[in-house]
Amino acid sequence: MATHQLVAFNTALDSDNKIHDDDVAQRFGFTGGLVPGVDVYAYLTWGPVQQWGRDWLERGTMSARFALPTYDGDLVTVNWDGASLSLTNPAGTAVAEGRAALPPVGAAPAVSLADYPIAPVPAKDERPPAGPEVLATGTVLGTWQARFHADRHQAYLADARETLPIYTELGIAHPGWVLRTANWILADNVVLGPWIHVGSTVTNLGLIHDGTLVQTRGTVASSYAKKGHLFVDLDLVVTAGDVPVARIDHTAIYRPRQVAEAS
Repeated sequence: MATHQLVAFNTALDSDNKIHDDDVAQRFGFTGGLVPGVDVYAYLTWGPVQQWGRDWLERGTMSARFALPTYDGDLVTVNWDGASLSLTNPAGTAVAEGRAALPPVGAAPAVSLADYPIAPVPAKDERPPAGPEVLATGTVLGTWQARFHADRHQAYLADARETLPIYTELGIAHPGWVLRTANWILADNVVLGPWIHVGSTVTNLGLIHDGTLVQTRGTVASSYAKKGHLFVDLDLVVTAGDVPVARIDHTAIYRPRQVAEAS
């Protein structure tokens, strides 16, 4: 069992998603603002990357679920046994769990970009409120895009508490940053209140290098209610210069039951 400790950091204090704000999160029953799930995912990638390095970043897979909150300042431990991974909090409780693998070369299913059309993003003040009709199954999301800059990425690596040198040495994007784009495409398409990222399954397909135009495209795979929460599952592909570099199944509670109860 390989382990790695770090101090969790809430990177989203200034986010529009107020589940990361202490006061709002406490009204939802949490101790404080939640560390974003995409950052917890980033912590977990330490295991497969320290074992498989570039090979995993180019073709590895990982699935993670975030069952309990991670809080700013927590001394957390990444646990990795070559297949299963977890993040434990200072009490030793697993707050996130998952699995990672390194498939053989050529084993990844082909991704057809025709299944992920480019679509316009609504103007910020024209985004509709998130709801079952707006996030209906099959809805095509407006495409998120930005150019990746390796020098600016150093700030992200520091925030993600990343210690492995491979990202700086190769000038490439961290898989946690790649997963962040799944949050960004959702927030670019609809107006959200406090919401919670609960899990993702990612297939890495390639690297994002300095100066590359990155796009995240996708559709709503499903939208449903469970235990009073409203969930959305997104089917996404991330491209670098029109080459697929990641396939993402992304799950979020876009309207927690506490919001409905409060209204």
